[in-house]
Amino acid sequence: MIRALAITVSNRASAGVYADKSGPVLVELLRAAGCDVVDGPQVIPDGDAVSQALRAAVAAGYDVAVTTGGTGLTPTDQTPEMTRPVLDREIPGIAEALRAAGAAAGVPSAILSRGLAGVASRTLIVNLPGSSGGVKDGMNVLRPILVHAVEQIRGGDHPRADADKSLGANTPHVHESA
Repeated sequence: MIRALAITVSNRASAGVYADKSGPVLVELLRAAGCDVVDGPQVIPDGDAVSQALRAAVAAGYDVAVTTGGTGLTPTDQTPEMTRPVLDREIPGIAEALRAAGAAAGVPSAILSRGLAGVASRTLIVNLPGSSGGVKDGMNVLRPILVHAVEQIRGGDHPRADADKSLGANTPHVHESA
């Protein structure tokens, strides 16, 4: 069973200025990605509330905690700065893939996202952009690797072909220098 928490980081949504639109999308897409239990979205302001919510998610034993919002360039966007101290190890490939996928989908500003991804204790933490489109694009990247990442964090082994196949065409070849 995979337990996930969706966290919307928005000063205005948390103040009631407007409704959270990306959080509910994130909840549905986490379910579609294989999370059995998805709590949230918790709607919080940017800043210290982000690190508090992430630390609480780790303490509660969530397998996955995904934020939406606070990853841009405005002075109030602080989600990456609040996330980094919570992480034990960063997973830069996820954050890089998220930005690349957004740009490839025709959103040049996706490369401006400063979102992070990493592991805190046994929790996968990922920062996604604050728009519904950014959440959809981001979850398209996460969906194929989410369950495997959780299994790896839990200490699982890599999937392997059986012994006969492992010596065949799927085996990477080492190129020797002459």
